[in-house]
Amino acid sequence: MKKHNFSAGPAILPQVAIENGAKAVLDFDGTGWSVLEVSHRSKEFDAVMDETVSLFKELLNLPEGYKVILLGGGASTQFYMVPFNLLEKKAGYINTGVWAKKAMKEAKLFGEVECLASSEDKNFSYIPKNIEIPADLDYVHITTNNTIFGTEYHADIDSPVPLVADMSSDILSRPMDITKYGIVYGGGQKNLAPAGVTFVIVREDILGKVSRQLPSMIDYRTHIANNSMFNTPPVFPIYVMRETLRWLKNLGGVEKIYEINKKKAALLYDEIDRNKIFKGTAAVEDRSLMNVCFVPNDGYENLYDEFMNFSKERGMVGIKGHRLVGGFRASIYNAMPVEGVQALIECMQEFEKLHAK
Repeated sequence: MKKHNFSAGPAILPQVAIENGAKAVLDFDGTGWSVLEVSHRSKEFDAVMDETVSLFKELLNLPEGYKVILLGGGASTQFYMVPFNLLEKKAGYINTGVWAKKAMKEAKLFGEVECLASSEDKNFSYIPKNIEIPADLDYVHITTNNTIFGTEYHADIDSPVPLVADMSSDILSRPMDITKYGIVYGGGQKNLAPAGVTFVIVREDILGKVSRQLPSMIDYRTHIANNSMFNTPPVFPIYVMRETLRWLKNLGGVEKIYEINKKKAALLYDEIDRNKIFKGTAAVEDRSLMNVCFVPNDGYENLYDEFMNFSKERGMVGIKGHRLVGGFRASIYNAMPVEGVQALIECMQEFEKLHAK
């Protein structure tokens, strides 16, 4: 039986990236040794790093002044690296969920933090709108896609101060104007690579303005100056990231994947809205293209476990909602084919025929 991987992260990857990564474990790009044992200082891995960064720049249309660095530590490390590098007096945060709250908590260790807006009043089911961003902030931070609650920013916001965004789960899934951002960061394990690599895209001119001394490992300038090689980078995840970026470029780039992502999301949300057994949880205008969250409809709450088993028997993997909110969550990242979404829809329709009142 074919499996359809809807896991939230680590998540589905392009099949070609998985296959090429598996080959490289045995023979790294024809070198005769494994990518698992290659020196990160070798010219062979230098070529991988250079191409990965180059593809990132090309796919995002990065202008001069922006640098891409690839690190370890996950997005959670960036929760404190960002304020360590940028927060002198006061920063603004927009609270749209668990990860935004965690980022805000870390920032409070380094200075004053103002919560500019929050959707916690409605269990993070929407994205706050029309937010006034004070011009005296050192930066403002947003989480562009909320994997747990299934909401997403669908446009780049304007900010009079450097805009910092956690894009762990929607990077390269839609067109964006990178010039509106000072820093974009995220873990690679949702749309790019196996767990272990973190991307940071930073506009250099916003760095070096805080008065505190920065430990070398936490100073973005260290990693920029050393081309992400100050210490040993996550070699294998970066290799697979390169393969994923190649796949995306060959597919047609961000514009093309955005078309596909909109189609996938529309198909699944239309079924959720039509199906008597299920209902969505996020505000319609803020529904995520990446993480589709839904629950049993009123009167069908007792069918949760039954649908979980039913869908698992039909090859659906990873649709259990986050432990904090329950329900169901289908993560349909870039690498999820339309056919996978259609398989889930057919499963939901079959279940409805068996149980609808």
